[in-house]
Order: sequence, then structure tokens, then C-alpha cells
Amino acid sequence: MFTKKKSVLIIGIGRFGKYLALKFIELGNEVMIVDKSEDTMTDLIPLAANAQIGDCTNLEVLNSLGASNFDICFVCIGSNFQTSIEITSQLKDLGAKYVVAKADRELHEKFLLRNGADEVIFPEKESANKAAVRLSSQNIIDFIELSPEYYILETNPLEQWIGKTIAEVDVRDKYGINILAIKRDNQIHQLPSAKHVFRKDEQLIVATNKTDFDSLLNKK
Repeated sequence: MFTKKKSVLIIGIGRFGKYLALKFIELGNEVMIVDKSEDTMTDLIPLAANAQIGDCTNLEVLNSLGASNFDICFVCIGSNFQTSIEITSQLKDLGAKYVVAKADRELHEKFLLRNGADEVIFPEKESANKAAVRLSSQNIIDFIELSPEYYILETNPLEQWIGKTIAEVDVRDKYGINILAIKRDNQIHQLPSAKHVFRKDEQLIVATNKTDFDSLLNKK
């Protein structure tokens, strides 16, 4: 499967904005970064497709960025919520296709959504949730919450599964999980057959619902 590379505008190069830009660049996307301070962008300027110093609360500055030309616009200003709202709203007025705004508190989410944000993210909350889940279980390595009721996760096989086949364990009926892939030596083997034998040196990529996910957290 081929992924179309995207054009990305990132406004606000604090810690989150910087890591976001680096990852998008690493994935081969075209990234433009904007901040009021050149110092915050020094490391990124040689890597980004474009960089601009400017105050994006100034409509002329924002208009000069050509927001409508980007696939995604990120507003990563965490220190001033009012500024984040203003820039988010102005981006949509200027024809931005999809605006993602960073928030530090859930209270801010509804205001950002009402003022043009297509999506609101909580980096600190999401990182904390992942760390808590991962470190509270011996089994969970990483997970993605697709919805409040559905998850995809990377997990170790349970000890009692080792040496048995998928069919023998009957993971779907007994544990409520669907195995999407096996990960071993950094190689992904998709949709393993029912004859696959579980090993200690592999991880499982599985899909599950909330009830079975919560149950799996407590398995040894």
C-alpha cells in the first residue's frame, strides 16, 4: 500500500511542534514551520521545506502562508489559549482544509471545535494514558484507541499460549481478540494462519473491544 505524502503547516514550534515536524519530515512529507522566534526553529530550518518567522495572530502574516494549499494545518500554541482560538478560526476562514489544534485542557476542546478546529489533540494526556496502560500490565507494549470501545494493540503472547497454535488457544472465542499480524525481529507477518505456533520472542498485533482489552490487562 502506497501512502500519499502530505503538505503540512505547523504553527508554533515548541516541544510538541518540533517533534511533530521532525516526524512528518522523517515520513517524507513537505513541512512548513512558523513561529515568532527564529531560535525555536534553528534545528528544523535545514530540514523543513519552508520556514517563516512571524506572528500568526496578524492576519496578513497568516494569509501569506497560503493555508488553503496545505493538506493539514497544525496549531501547536499551548501557552496562550486565546491565541490558539484566533489562529484556528482564521485558518478556516482562509480556506484551510483540515485544522488540528493542540490543547492542554479538555475544557478548551469545545471552544476550539466551535471556532474551526476539525480535530483537537491532547499530547500530554495521550502520552500519560499510554504510559499508564503499558506500565500497569506485563502484556501491553503499545496500543491505539480507535474509539472508546475498540482498540488495536501490540502485546506479548500470554505464557500459557507459548508452544500452542492459534487454533489450539482459540484466541478469538476465549479472549475476544483478532490477531492481525505477528511481529518478530522487527518483521511484520500479516494475518497468520490458525497453525501458527506462539513463541516467546514475538509480539502480536491484535484488535479487540474494551471489555476484552480490560480483561487482557489483568492476564499474567
